[in-house]
Parts: sequence; structure tokens; C-alpha cells
Amino acid sequence: MSCVFDVTPLIYLAKANRIGVVEALDEPRVVPEAVYREVVTTGVKRGYDDARRIERTVENGLVDVVAVETDGSPVATRLARHPGLSDADVAVLACADARDAVAVMDESAGRSAAEVEGVETRGTAYLVLAPVKDGQLSKAEGRDAIDVMIDYGWYVAPDVYTRIVGKLESLE
Repeated sequence: MSCVFDVTPLIYLAKANRIGVVEALDEPRVVPEAVYREVVTTGVKRGYDDARRIERTVENGLVDVVAVETDGSPVATRLARHPGLSDADVAVLACADARDAVAVMDESAGRSAAEVEGVETRGTAYLVLAPVKDGQLSKAEGRDAIDVMIDYGWYVAPDVYTRIVGKLESLE
């Protein structure tokens, strides 16, 4: 399953120095230019280490930066009218729709809009759970990744955290 990344998953995986977990996902793994500009171009100029980690992830070919054509896309046109979505959110969802890919995003407005448009979504936690399930990360490494992201400010409601930990523990 191809993935299109939004801002939040990239930032918190990079802050936690765990962005390499994306390698466990099927290719192509892409980030729209609008997201790249918001996260990397701006972040590197401001001296953010996480932005540089994401930049290296792209340079190393783990994630590709792609142009997203929104002109003429009915989905992009509808999404652009949504007051709760940024240009980057629209690009992620339009790209995922055009590629029949999964949009990896956490924000509720984006996930709700995706559901209406029939675009499949996954959250940041999925990016950690998938490699644990595939045996590429241990349960302890997965739990550590989740906890470190939270330490860096990734918000997850207590009940969701409990479900994530339960899922981690149930994986073989």
C-alpha cells in the first residue's frame, strides 16, 4: 500500500529520530511538495534538527517528493473549500486520492474530510505498529518510539495511547 505523508507524522518521527520506520512501508512513499516546503524548506531555514532528518530521508530515497496537480481535480476542488484544511492537507488528500494511496495524517479535520471523499487514512501510530507487526521492530522498540514521540509533544489521548500499547502487546 502506497502512503502519502502529511506534516505531523514526519515531524514527530523525525523528532524522535525514528523516521527510518517508513522503510517498512510499501513503495512508493511520497510527500507532496506543499508538505515538503512546510516541513523541510522552512524547518531547515529555522534550524530544526527534525527538518534536516526529513531532508536526509528524502535524499536517501526513503520518501519521494511529488508535485500534486489540483487543477481539474474534483476532490481537490471540494477539499480546498474546507475551512479546516491547510493547503498541505488538501495536497495530501488529493495526492492519495489520485494515487489510490493511504493518507498518513493525524488531524481530525483531515481524517474526517478523507472519510467523506473515500480516501483511506492511517495515523502516526500505524507507522510504528506496522514494522512491529512485520518483525522489523521489537515491541519494546515500538513502545519506545511511541513514548519518545509523546515526549517531543506528539499528542495522543490517554484512551488512544492505551489502545496503541494494547495493540503493540498483542502483536506476535
